[in-house]
Amino acid sequence: MDRANTKIAVVGTGVIGAGWAVHFLAQGFEVVATDPAPGAEARLREWVDDYWPAVEALGLAEGASKDQLSFTTDVAQAVRDAAFIQESGPERLEVKHALIATIESAAKADVLIASSSSGLSVSEIQAGARHPERIVLGHPFNPPHLIPLVEVGGGKLTSAESVTKAIAFYVSTGKKAIRINKEVKGHIANRLQVALWQEAISLVQKGVASVEDIDTAISYGPGLRWALLGPFINLHASGGAGGITHLLQHLGASQREWARDLGQYPETDDYIEQIARGVDDELKGRDFAAMLRERDELLVQLIATKASKVQIP
Repeated sequence: MDRANTKIAVVGTGVIGAGWAVHFLAQGFEVVATDPAPGAEARLREWVDDYWPAVEALGLAEGASKDQLSFTTDVAQAVRDAAFIQESGPERLEVKHALIATIESAAKADVLIASSSSGLSVSEIQAGARHPERIVLGHPFNPPHLIPLVEVGGGKLTSAESVTKAIAFYVSTGKKAIRINKEVKGHIANRLQVALWQEAISLVQKGVASVEDIDTAISYGPGLRWALLGPFINLHASGGAGGITHLLQHLGASQREWARDLGQYPETDDYIEQIARGVDDELKGRDFAAMLRERDELLVQLIATKASKVQIP
């Protein structure tokens, strides 16, 4: 594939869409982006400039250039002749439906349309589409130009071939793609995050620990292992010679007891002020923008290191 002459359309250029644009540019593709918001182009180009050093550090594909980016406010013009379409519009079903209708009015009938949606299902998004079989989920994680994971799945009317093609395409661009076999609210990784957030919020509300100490517990504890191996492999490693079978048999009773004691996600928004106050206390005296830059630098180092170790998935 001649990437320099292969056009990827990025529909919607908020934080997620901008990250996708940078990712595809860094992989050597021509990218045409579209967004109707006032000042969208200037904001996108500023983000591309800001993000470029990080993708340079990860390694650019042959021919990769910021000059391969073009912008239009016309969605139909953006998707015309595109080889792949990444939709990252607002998380509102009526907006998604309008975007899909406009995309299908101009795009080739066999081109995949991947939605970055973090909450809406593909079945909801593809309702009423002319060619629903080519609409898939392509849900990234922020920042998309650095985090390799992308969740891929289909809706009730998506063809299995389209999901397979989407996975193959993302993998070819350096992404770590996982297949969602059955639609669930929030997909996979967000559900795992919510499970953790639920208990983290509960622990703060109960006065067990501060916001800062809970952040420290994850970032200097299991989060370090989770960044290298997933939860199941880590459990297997903790089980000694008996592996995960021994560990689950040994800890099963305790884990069931802990699980019964876990908190529930708050039913009202009363908790938000307490959590926000804890975050403010944690950030007091720190430069948050500098912290995010350092995070990205460390992410680049970690991703590059993992990629160089063939035994670490």
